Amino acid sequence: MDQTRRRPNVRGQGDRLRDEIVTAAVRMLDELADDEALSLRAVARAVHIAATSVYLHFPDRDALVLAAMQRCHEDLVRAGDEASAAEKGPGARLRARILAGARWAEEHPGLYKVLHESTVHRRLGMPFKEVMVQRTVDDVRACMDAGVAPADDPTTVAIDLRTAVNGMLSQRINEPDLPWPPAEEQLDRFLTKLVGLPAPRRRRRH
Repeated sequence: MDQTRRRPNVRGQGDRLRDEIVTAAVRMLDELADDEALSLRAVARAVHIAATSVYLHFPDRDALVLAAMQRCHEDLVRAGDEASAAEKGPGARLRARILAGARWAEEHPGLYKVLHESTVHRRLGMPFKEVMVQRTVDDVRACMDAGVAPADDPTTVAIDLRTAVNGMLSQRINEPDLPWPPAEEQLDRFLTKLVGLPAPRRRRRH
């Protein structure tokens, strides 16, 4: 008998097993950077359970990928919220949120690819991502209300900003050998050109 097989959860601990399955899927997706390469059997092996046990919580691979991506998105939102809360002033808070998202993408490039480029995303969409969109809209609106950015439609500006940031991060992940400028400087240019925030002062390079 396989000594590594996981002991069954006691009655009422189904949510705990579901959490372990999602955790394993997140870890594997970060390594694979491709949802099509993920199999429910492989996830089951990682958790030391029978493949049929995965189906008790997720009807198919797409459902598991969506659950994993929702957890990643919640983690990304939380990182942005914490970074934003540590700053004073709407411009600094917006910048902190954008930079936190960029750091998360650099630390989890595989997950970022799946979150934005996966086949599941194309087939089913990921409606939970609206939370991040709304956070960005609210931050941009706060900048406009405070007069640190010119008045405009905050939703349009926020979508333009997210398009630029997400495109930049995806290209950095997919084409790492290009002569990229520092990410922080590129993001600051987006904030200046698209939102209208003042350009930060930087030391000249020697």
